[in-house]
Amino acid sequence: MLALVVTACGSGGSDSAGSDGGTGSGSGKGTSKAAATALPVDSTERKATWSDQSATHQLTIAPSRLARGTATDLEHVQLDADLKGMVPYYLTVAYTNTGSAPLEQPDPEADFTVTLADGTPGKAVSLWNSNSLSTESSASLPDNCDKAGPASVAAGATATVCRLVMLPKGHEPATVAYADEAGDTLLWKVGDGKGDDDGGRLLAAGTTADSTYENAATKGGAVPIRVTPKSVRAGSLKDLDDYELSDTQKNMVPWYVTLAYRNAGTEKLLPTMDDGVNLRSAGGRDVQPLALLDLSFSNTAAGEGIDECRGSIPHTRLEPNSALTLCTVHLLPKGDKPAMVSFQGEGKGAKTLTWRAN
Repeated sequence: MLALVVTACGSGGSDSAGSDGGTGSGSGKGTSKAAATALPVDSTERKATWSDQSATHQLTIAPSRLARGTATDLEHVQLDADLKGMVPYYLTVAYTNTGSAPLEQPDPEADFTVTLADGTPGKAVSLWNSNSLSTESSASLPDNCDKAGPASVAAGATATVCRLVMLPKGHEPATVAYADEAGDTLLWKVGDGKGDDDGGRLLAAGTTADSTYENAATKGGAVPIRVTPKSVRAGSLKDLDDYELSDTQKNMVPWYVTLAYRNAGTEKLLPTMDDGVNLRSAGGRDVQPLALLDLSFSNTAAGEGIDECRGSIPHTRLEPNSALTLCTVHLLPKGDKPAMVSFQGEGKGAKTLTWRAN
């Protein structure tokens, strides 16, 4: 009579029930709760919204505990292959209904995620007992992460729920993020907010690194280049007044990413390296550059693009042993911020370079 519902949801989620469609299985008997290691996490309460299918509701919300478990916590649960070997983290969230009406079937915890230093989001998994007549849980996880949240939360009442998030082994989380579709993104630091450097692959901001690049101007294969991130800075939506934006984009914040490139080879290059730039946010979003065509090749020449994000290109070709800067525009929801900047090289020997955004 015990049924363990296993689903994945939220940022980075995947179907943890397995490709055969089967559900996870519990241990069959309730057991003592597994130990979990608590991590320091900012628990500042903030105003937020939670949206259901009919309305947007007002809350105050905050993480109250984040704890790291072990892979053995889920040894009785059938997980998809992409979740196996990952480490479970138990995120306890407290929220208060500050509106005048009760919340029915609320699940604001589904809008939470935990991210790494490079903005990689955890994969969220929901485990709960679907049989309301059951007297014992079919799984035994820390912080009641094997139980569903309340069916209703009255006006003025507070609920505490748990969110199970899987992260790669050997990494330290940096941020807890909350993002409701009708509100701003909210961020809380885990510890000092720095996380780890991904085994040395996540470079410090401003570090010069080597890659290769080739395009229509190259004839002898990939050209070695040196790439240095110069700045990551917030702009104003007014900077984009000359461009047509969607309703969603009109409520976002532009971020300007400037990288310097030096041609370390013997062939000329077209100045198109900004095609390989990407940004990942602390809220777990991958953000490609906004397509703003800029035909100017100097700081003063007229052309499309915006003055707040314009590189310095000396010629229409990047000569050997010469350098240029290029700037890309990335739109993020209010409250979110860049965590990682990456550059994808082209051609043989090309590397994906990643840096902290600040």
